[in-house]
Amino acid sequence: MANHELMKLTANQVKNGGFDKAILAIGSCEAHGPHIAEGCDTIVSYELSKRVADKVDGLLVLPPMTVGYSGHYDTFPFTLTLGYETTVQVIYDIVASVLRNGINKIFLMNGHDGNIAPIEIASRRIKEDYPDARIACLGQWWVTAGDLLPKGTFEVWNGQGHAGEGETSIAYYLFPQWCEPELAAGVVPDHLPEHVEIKWDFSELTNTAATGDPTKATAEKGEKMTNALVDCVAKAIQELDSRNWDYTSTNAATKF
Repeated sequence: MANHELMKLTANQVKNGGFDKAILAIGSCEAHGPHIAEGCDTIVSYELSKRVADKVDGLLVLPPMTVGYSGHYDTFPFTLTLGYETTVQVIYDIVASVLRNGINKIFLMNGHDGNIAPIEIASRRIKEDYPDARIACLGQWWVTAGDLLPKGTFEVWNGQGHAGEGETSIAYYLFPQWCEPELAAGVVPDHLPEHVEIKWDFSELTNTAATGDPTKATAEKGEKMTNALVDCVAKAIQELDSRNWDYTSTNAATKF
């Protein structure tokens, strides 16, 4: 299988590799309960990115961002975090570097909730400064997986939660060697109101650094999640490719 990882390619291989788009995994390093590797978000987003590149022609896999914004997890060991503006700037700088190298179609594979806001800001700034840039994003794979898989796949909270049933399942599938299943313990928050968001610090929701129920996790569920997510993103990129990433509307009623 062809190598798509920029870190493992020579300059000659990159130049002659036929790459016309790139994918950036954006992760973090923080406690995921006591049972999953701290780099879970980075590992998952990068592994998904590599699998998507196996299915999509011309997709260059950029080195992952291994630290993002994780200040809201800082209570738990061993959290590393960038500041918000630093996270925004790092994303911006990487994307701008790709653009200067002649690739203007970029997919952002996010692995961490704290990166959602910085990705939005960085992407808007890129579009202002580089109008020809085309940016697509999977912002919350942990939500998308629950939407893609059949009802009943997950037993608790539709698999959601930080290091909950879903995330733990995909960890058990992708990197079981870096997990300690016997330590899995989570809390399902039961005092959050419907339809509005509470801007919490994670320690206000759980004392285990996990929400949801990781004890229900299995590698089999993780495999289903991985396959569904990879197929979803690959299909989206292929559809964009079929139109040269032209997503302008064709049914506008009037023009200004």
